[in-house]
Amino acid sequence: MRCLSNLLLNTDSYKASHWLQYPPGTDATFFYVESRGGIHDRTVFFGLQAILKEYLSHPVTHADVDQARDVFAAHGEPFNEAGWRDIVDRHGGHLPLRIRAVPEGTVVPTHQALMTIESTDPQAFWVPSYVETMLLRIWYPITVATISWHAKQTTRQFLERTSDDPAGQLPFKLHDFGSRGVSSVESAALGGAAHLVNFLGTDTVSGLLLAQAHYHEPMAGFSIPAAEHSTITSWGREHEVDAYRNMLRQFAKPGAIVAVVSDSYDIFHAIKEHWGTTLRQEVIASGATVVIRPDSGDPVAVVHQCLELLDDAFGHTVNGKGYRVLNHVRVIQGDGINPTSLRAILERITSAGYATDNLAFGMGGALLQRLDRDTQKFALKCSAARVDGAWIDVYKEPVTDKGKQSKRGRMTLLQHREYGGFRTVPVPPAAASLDDVEKPAGYEDAMVTVWEDGRLLRDWTFAEIRARAETARL
Repeated sequence: MRCLSNLLLNTDSYKASHWLQYPPGTDATFFYVESRGGIHDRTVFFGLQAILKEYLSHPVTHADVDQARDVFAAHGEPFNEAGWRDIVDRHGGHLPLRIRAVPEGTVVPTHQALMTIESTDPQAFWVPSYVETMLLRIWYPITVATISWHAKQTTRQFLERTSDDPAGQLPFKLHDFGSRGVSSVESAALGGAAHLVNFLGTDTVSGLLLAQAHYHEPMAGFSIPAAEHSTITSWGREHEVDAYRNMLRQFAKPGAIVAVVSDSYDIFHAIKEHWGTTLRQEVIASGATVVIRPDSGDPVAVVHQCLELLDDAFGHTVNGKGYRVLNHVRVIQGDGINPTSLRAILERITSAGYATDNLAFGMGGALLQRLDRDTQKFALKCSAARVDGAWIDVYKEPVTDKGKQSKRGRMTLLQHREYGGFRTVPVPPAAASLDDVEKPAGYEDAMVTVWEDGRLLRDWTFAEIRARAETARL
């Protein structure tokens, strides 16, 4: 929305008053981001580069200051007009900030610092706090990438157990169905791209565009022709088989894949009578792989029954690991899929002797929308301030919730070169920079400076990000 393009208004109301609330003599502040736990024990860092390019790469102007001044005056909040005009005049509108972070795609255990934000101008020490609201929204692409990554590890386990080609099968096993279920096209873009860090299948077009615009990826994901209920039911129940035949004639070519939702009326009748009898020879003769999509009922039971019925109609081969692989047909389940049901379905079909090759998943709400900042307990906190020339620790330690205890002082993240373990370590108060950290034996910096005073210093490609996420394992 163009009306939301002013960076100075991309904040919480109370942030406008915070420059007046720090101790006299403050001339620098230091903040960090971490996941304080949550559903998963590690997270996949992703999305910072897109946020920086989208919001911080455009200089603040005096027109932005004018608008923010007028909005906050009417809204009832004080506003640091002089401070912002100084940033426009002396810094060309670029925020005097330094942001350090782990490279995108890095898989990091929870309770570790993922990125740090610090002021670089004594006159603008309050700026890191002002942009907290905008920067902390990184929780969203990180959490989506994390959910997708863990789903990938689950799927990988079953493929390695039941498939002759786990590496070839894995990239297309989880398809993003979530675009229509999110609150905005921006969420679809960030979440859709986050999923594509781990998989190649998506119907979220905006995620492709974000990866292209901000991560140098010409085409991050792929899709296939697929039916929806309206294109099937518009033929009428009495012509259901004609709707399916039309899908074959339009899209089923040798080597092609086409997906057809088949539960508009009776999924089991559709498989037995339409696909398995009337259209059986057309499916075989087409040379395509026809993917049947059930879209209702108990996912665990329905998927298993669909596989059994398709097996009866089209038969199977037995692969090198002793599991059945259907001929000509597959199943994709997109209704009711979440990390729990995905695992339950795979356990059920594996127990029944079917290879994971037979099945793909679509995930919508559980991938892009059924999550919040507390899914991984994300926080962005101030941990240090320089007052009267000396760095002091800044922290919270609420007696009512030890889980919200924050880290103290300036810090950085280290990683062991050989074993890969991470450790958040303090920076001595007297140190001039974060480079002055004494590293334990075997450890090296896990963070790099990605942004400083309006300049992007690291510009990761999507391929690099995917490679980092892929090398990590449960």
